[in-house]
Amino acid sequence: MSHKLTDGGQVLHVGTLARVEGEGAMHIEIDDGKVTEVQLRIFEPPRFYEAFLRGRAWTEPPDITARICGICPVAYQFSSCMAIEDACGVTVPAAVQAMRRLLYCGEWIESHALHIYLLHAPDFLGYPGAIEMAKDHGAAVERGLRLKKAGNDLMTVVGGRSVHPVNVRLGGFYRMPSVADLKALRPVLAQGLEDALATVRLVSTFDFPDMEQPYTYLSLRPEHGYPIDTGSVVTTSGAAFDVRDFPSHITEFHVAHSNALHANLDGEDLPYVVGPLARYTLNHDRLSPLAQAAAREAGLGTTCRNPFRSIIVRSVELVEVFVEALRIIDGWRDGVAPSVPVPARAGEGFGATEAPRGVLFHRYRLAEDGTILDAQIVPPTSQNQPSIEADLRTLTERWVQLSDHDLAHRCEEAIRNYDPCISCATHFLDLTVERS
Repeated sequence: MSHKLTDGGQVLHVGTLARVEGEGAMHIEIDDGKVTEVQLRIFEPPRFYEAFLRGRAWTEPPDITARICGICPVAYQFSSCMAIEDACGVTVPAAVQAMRRLLYCGEWIESHALHIYLLHAPDFLGYPGAIEMAKDHGAAVERGLRLKKAGNDLMTVVGGRSVHPVNVRLGGFYRMPSVADLKALRPVLAQGLEDALATVRLVSTFDFPDMEQPYTYLSLRPEHGYPIDTGSVVTTSGAAFDVRDFPSHITEFHVAHSNALHANLDGEDLPYVVGPLARYTLNHDRLSPLAQAAAREAGLGTTCRNPFRSIIVRSVELVEVFVEALRIIDGWRDGVAPSVPVPARAGEGFGATEAPRGVLFHRYRLAEDGTILDAQIVPPTSQNQPSIEADLRTLTERWVQLSDHDLAHRCEEAIRNYDPCISCATHFLDLTVERS
């Protein structure tokens, strides 16, 4: 809806934006072709997880924090497990870590497939949603649903169910899947790998606006392999630090227009970015040969700074996690102990993993009996809020001559580049543009 104001300005209002998770609003003010104000207004009520974790037992965060998100519960489970195990001085065996990585692959598959096919592809193919897109691109939508089901099936076998897995516990799992359980999944994952390669080929044909980010990228980087479940922190500005030093480099702060905290890196004015573009740019050399080849064929270099091309990077990451899942399954053996004890002790622990949308950091301080004294959770979308606003400022000034309808659509696309997860809801945005 668009209307003129008496002072010569103009307001464009988009009631709700589907195809992202959560509720919020966007306010943009333009004066003489220049953007004077951009606000990503997240008005969804805060849920106070950090506050009500205080006083709980050290064993509880994996189950409690999983409820923060229905799309990426495993990210919250494993970041909390790693932080509490760190506080308690426990390192899980390699086999437990491998099974955690396998479950995490399932989450990446279902999350990336959902975003690529049902949330983001309609923007590039010119449809209001996946249902409308299915009329002309039925095979592609079926492929997306098949990919998401493969991820859900993997999460069910390893995690006990596909949403908020119940098999995860501190120190490992309640039970390990058998070789037979995992081998039964192999044909589904082999088909998924072919579907992932087809996905890269499909999205590489999309038309992308020419837009490059100058921001610092931040991701984990493990000793081996692509960052999913472990690693220390690295950035494109040359910083490198251990996860336990995250609070020393990342400062959270409140802004009046958002119920989600913003964050900056080492006091820099420029935003920093977490997520697929950061992971890819900082860890391209860690991709499997098949994923690297797919990236090259899609026209990606060793870095990617165009946020609109993030859909290609997510597709390449789909290839990577299918390769990784098949590798873990093929090397699995029965008879592995499902968990190790994690006895309570006083201490402070730090953990971070790569959620589908970027680095997810947890910190816990425990009393001697394991009671949680303090908790801190830094989700990826919170970290990306300043970069989303900066993208919108750049985009609006570059395409200010567009009609209100086209400019609003381009802004919505720019937000969806980040696959923002404000909560587990489906509606996110009220967009207001004021021109004067």
